[in-house]
Amino acid sequence: MLNRRMFLRGSALIGCSVAAHPFLNTITFASAPGENRLVVIILRGAMDGLDVFQPYGDRQLAQLRKTISVGPGQGAFDLDGFYALHPKLEMLMPLWKAGELSFAHAVSTPYRDKRSHFDGQDVLEAGTGNDIPEISRTGGWLNRLLQILPGATSETAYSVGTDEMKILSGKAKAKSWAPDADLSLSPQAQLLLEQVYHDDPLFRDAAMDASDLGMETTPGMKTPGPSGDAKALAKFAASRLNGETRIAAFSLPGWDSHARQEAVLGRALMRLGDAIVALKEGLGANWQRTTVLAMTEFGRTARENGSGGTDHGTAGALLMAGGAIRGGKAYGDWPGLQDNQLYAGRDLMPTGDIRAYAAWAMRNLYGIERGALESQIFAGLDMGTDPKFLG
Repeated sequence: MLNRRMFLRGSALIGCSVAAHPFLNTITFASAPGENRLVVIILRGAMDGLDVFQPYGDRQLAQLRKTISVGPGQGAFDLDGFYALHPKLEMLMPLWKAGELSFAHAVSTPYRDKRSHFDGQDVLEAGTGNDIPEISRTGGWLNRLLQILPGATSETAYSVGTDEMKILSGKAKAKSWAPDADLSLSPQAQLLLEQVYHDDPLFRDAAMDASDLGMETTPGMKTPGPSGDAKALAKFAASRLNGETRIAAFSLPGWDSHARQEAVLGRALMRLGDAIVALKEGLGANWQRTTVLAMTEFGRTARENGSGGTDHGTAGALLMAGGAIRGGKAYGDWPGLQDNQLYAGRDLMPTGDIRAYAAWAMRNLYGIERGALESQIFAGLDMGTDPKFLG
């Protein structure tokens, strides 16, 4: 089967220039009927939801954390008198005020106790529960959506870089690309490409599609600055979503904050915030039909450690954005931070399944039947009551 490396090697032979993506991630797309758009951002490294959406109204937070998550008194933005937004997400405050930003706290996948980034991300992207053997955790939940979405179309997968979006892997074909790829062909080179692969339908179609995508990747999508690559991902995603694409997924790394969390998390949040703003700007009027879900593999410890950071935990937070959501409010059940309210005496207690929010998004955006969501896309999931975070 054709893969990205095969194509890149082939392209190099005819003089194509392809740059590896600096974040080692890819962006993946799929088309679907209708005008609703879904963007899933995987935050790799376990984002500290307690620091991003600080529950400063719970007095125990100040007892557990002395230098981080210190609330509005130290620059965080008060949201509702209980939660405050991390100061590095200031660029998203207009969205909160406009009802286009929200979050669900104390959510998690069924993954427990082992606290491995790799295993946690596999479970998150597979959308499975712990009752599913690891060997059976094949394919991602967005791909399973495509398999049952009436009228959905997708194309042979392309990827540039070394990371793979498992969330869109599976039987349904999807297209993958990276905005930093520079695949510019002269008319002569493109003609040669067509002739070389004329009798190889798989390679021929893949090469032509990649060539088309390369021509659509304009220099304006490559933005300088510390969050330039995140902006580029978002701008490229928006450009595709303004066309036939209706589902996009990409990842942002850099959330593992064992030490110096203020600096580590601050940089990651600026990339995430700038990416969401770039999505909104790039989508224009289509932003009103867009739902963005930013998800991470697990949360972090409730207590700050001795290095000014936090360690691997359990429950975290889901960030939701877009003109399609009912934002400006918090979702989820707050479990509390007293010792007897923590999971295993150290982590924020999960009170909600993050997969349920994704499932309700699919139900409301694409009309997928609840039975299919709970048995095929997220096997074994109980979606519970609709949190009604979509307008």
